[in-house]
Amino acid sequence: MKAQAVLFLCISLAFASSPMKGVDVSQRTDVFSCIHGKGYKFAIVRGFQSSGYVDPNVVTNIDNAINAGMSFADVYLFPCVPCNNPKTQAQKLVDSIKGKNYKRIWVDIEKYHWHSDKSQNQQFITDMVNELKDLGQSVGIYTSYYNWESITGLDWKGVSDLPLWYPHYDNNPSFSDFKSFGGWTKPTMKQYGGNKELCNAGVDLDWES
Repeated sequence: MKAQAVLFLCISLAFASSPMKGVDVSQRTDVFSCIHGKGYKFAIVRGFQSSGYVDPNVVTNIDNAINAGMSFADVYLFPCVPCNNPKTQAQKLVDSIKGKNYKRIWVDIEKYHWHSDKSQNQQFITDMVNELKDLGQSVGIYTSYYNWESITGLDWKGVSDLPLWYPHYDNNPSFSDFKSFGGWTKPTMKQYGGNKELCNAGVDLDWES
């Protein structure tokens, strides 16, 4: 019995850590069942817009993804940097999805209306991440080598303790292309395909190891 239990545990752990393909969306999506049926096992939905408002579709998209049988749903937060209130933005998002079945909030760091002063950008990101943590959230960072270089500088490691989701549209669901930056030596997730269509819905394609 003991040997059987150990074998079952090993099989369970191997299954739990198996790589999975998923999608991320920025609009209302009602076809997650169809997407799941094509082998995509998780969804990441937009939760906050760069205009400074909670995405009105975030709750519906989380529910649709989970009800479709997705292994998990994550949420991404596209900050409004000119709004200059990173803590308030974090609070608004968390309040809007309270009680929903999601796993993590990804803070989307890409070139769009950031300060020219990298130290200001570093502080903005730090304030937002710390607020999300204080609100009890699991937090990750979505960014690329070149976005990070432009916005914070490659050597800034202020949030390198967080999981990294990075984009590279090479249609290759693997980390073989990854180049270390910002203190990250190993990513958690890759966005390997952009502006695709599945089941008549616009999606990006993702891979988690």
